[in-house]
Amino acid sequence: MTPDGPELTADTVRDLLRAQHPDLAERSLRLGARGWDNQLWRLGDDLAVRLPWATPTADALLLKEHTWLPVLAPRLPLPVPVPQRLGAPSARFPRPWIVTTWVPGAPGDQAPATRGPAAADALGAFLTALHRPAPEDAPTGRERGGPLAPLAGRFEHGLASAVEQGLLPDPETVRAMRSLWADAVAAPAWSGPAVWLHGDLHPANVLTADGTFCGVIDFGDLCAGDPACDLAAAWTLLPDGALDRFHTAYRPEYRAARDPGHVPAPGPAPDTATLRRARGWALLRALGCLLIGEAGRRGRPGGKPSWAPPARAALRRIVPAR
Repeated sequence: MTPDGPELTADTVRDLLRAQHPDLAERSLRLGARGWDNQLWRLGDDLAVRLPWATPTADALLLKEHTWLPVLAPRLPLPVPVPQRLGAPSARFPRPWIVTTWVPGAPGDQAPATRGPAAADALGAFLTALHRPAPEDAPTGRERGGPLAPLAGRFEHGLASAVEQGLLPDPETVRAMRSLWADAVAAPAWSGPAVWLHGDLHPANVLTADGTFCGVIDFGDLCAGDPACDLAAAWTLLPDGALDRFHTAYRPEYRAARDPGHVPAPGPAPDTATLRRARGWALLRALGCLLIGEAGRRGRPGGKPSWAPPARAALRRIVPAR
């Protein structure tokens, strides 16, 4: 159920299309996915209808995507869902909604990348293209792209919950996680320009095919800030042994372009401080996904069992074996 409206069904979606976008209304329609904030309905072979259904903040996130993704998408080397139409709130459905392009592929939490070099190159190229200086009116993150220190309470709560549930039985691992977190918090802050960030690169928000990445979805946390937030993906998305390859492939130019036709030159590899912060973001994200996965295994609302295996694999990469 949506907070203020009727249950979302195929009839609801088709009625909305008939009222506001009748040229699309008779296409085939089927449920694609239910996420944290939105439901996604396949519309024919190449489009999807995305409607907020669970959280009150989803409206603003959809409108943000509608504003900015058409601007960013042309320069990105992986397909992303580009908004094509905007649906207005109505008596039938009192919230905004969008029609986007459909991006084919399997979610990475269900089909992880297995071809390390290809996946590292694809992720490096995507983040190189995305991490350009953002304009002054770019959205700011809900903690994403900012410093890690304010998130210390969340980290400690998540760590304690994982220990309590028996997900982290080894005390040495827990101590190592606390040490890595402290090091990430202590790393020098980002001193470069605020760059565009995806903001939520966990395995369910990337798509795979043939062992590598073929698309990136769910830009609801799109914002500007410290690139370390996105660079965490090197630990959480890539298979073992691909980290160095990623750092070779990732070469953004953080200087702002002088004109729209400017082609950026390859920049330096991420500095040590940025990688320390990125590893902290990776630790926080993997821990959160592990807890969400365990909640799903236990049948709790909002839990997603498929998130646990990639989270465990990520933690093995982040925390060195003792």
